[in-house]
Amino acid sequence: MASTTHYPPVGFHFRVEFQDIPGLQQRDTFFQSVGGLSQELETESVVSGGENRFTFKLPTRGSYPNLSLKRGLFKDSGLIQWVKDAIEHLDIQPATVLVTLLNEQHAPLLTYRCVNAWPQKWSVSDFNAEESQIVVESLELAYQYFTIVK
Repeated sequence: MASTTHYPPVGFHFRVEFQDIPGLQQRDTFFQSVGGLSQELETESVVSGGENRFTFKLPTRGSYPNLSLKRGLFKDSGLIQWVKDAIEHLDIQPATVLVTLLNEQHAPLLTYRCVNAWPQKWSVSDFNAEESQIVVESLELAYQYFTIVK
């Protein structure tokens, strides 16, 4: 029988976990999409005296875009209470967010550990009487950095 370990994993089998947030239910971990797991090295341009053809690009620090999460709207959600506390009352309680890619046996392949995440934006999809779609809430989390846990 051939081994399937050489095939890349699928991107639709994952889970999201929030640590350090009280009052979360299991349904607070269900998301239809996760985006923003990337890192980039910022640069600074330096002009060299006497050399007018180009500038030097020097590395400065790593940067990480916001983590974007989307799911169907829940009326009662501990996660949204955490978001409301941060946005409406400036009661910002950073949390660790784990995004885990799963294999076909539901076992973790890779876990992305986002450190000191806090809610920066919450939005809900447009309401449209001409379409038959569920209401989707979107959440953007700012965070310091992520590490990959194998």
